[in-house]
Amino acid sequence: MIPNKFDYHRASSVDEAISLMAQHGMDAKLLAGGHSLLPAMKLRLNQPGVLIDIGRLDELRYIKKEGNELVIGAGATHDDIAHSAAARSTFSMLSEAADLIGDVQVRNKGTIGGSLAHADPAADWPAVMLAANAQIELRGPNGARTVAAADFFTGFFMTALEDNEIITAIRIAEPPKGTGSSYQKFMQPASRFAIVGCAAAVTVDGGVCQKVSIGFTGLADGAFRASNVEAALTGKKPTEENIAAAAQLAGEGVMPMSDHFASEEYRLHLARVYAARALTAAVR
Repeated sequence: MIPNKFDYHRASSVDEAISLMAQHGMDAKLLAGGHSLLPAMKLRLNQPGVLIDIGRLDELRYIKKEGNELVIGAGATHDDIAHSAAARSTFSMLSEAADLIGDVQVRNKGTIGGSLAHADPAADWPAVMLAANAQIELRGPNGARTVAAADFFTGFFMTALEDNEIITAIRIAEPPKGTGSSYQKFMQPASRFAIVGCAAAVTVDGGVCQKVSIGFTGLADGAFRASNVEAALTGKKPTEENIAAAAQLAGEGVMPMSDHFASEEYRLHLARVYAARALTAAVR
């Protein structure tokens, strides 16, 4: 439980952090809240020779409205988001998900940017970002770029981040009037990671579901959009029967994970149960 020896640098800006990453290459890792990286280092599953601390950069820690968008700095903590009126008024699932992460200590130190970069297949934020159609802003030696959440998560602990890039912010467009959202999960009680989690956003107009967005976590080797469930409910009234029928499609065409927490069959069952719960809560 003792990490490998490493050098420590506290970056004074995002630009300095990028420069330090370029200088030290693959031997360097970014440190924000540290709740994913440090446990891995203690187990020597990750052995960086250099840690670059970005956890105290005010330029990364904010939550604000810009025009018709909610902008969340990558350094915003889970607790910041849980108590943000701006986040809750945009999508209530943002605050709901934040409040279900870990314990008080984890929520006070862990950051949304760190969670997205780590891309744990059981983490909460990836599913929520997918359901919110978020745009993830990145910056590196070659400048800034924006990647849609749908393109950001590429596999098991894998993302679209390139060498020496940093997540700087998340942008979420204000949803249309009549949109509700919810995040529901069945959690592992000790870690509070999702065994299966479902984020749903539904726009209802004229008594009909005009737009449905659903993201899952914990079910497969990475977060994903359930396009079949979305299509099954789009254009239909949000009745209990229609929601139940759409939710039964959850997990189709997906290879569920199986581990000591839950079998494939149980995860599929949970996916259908929690899809129905999230959709029902979103249209209330």
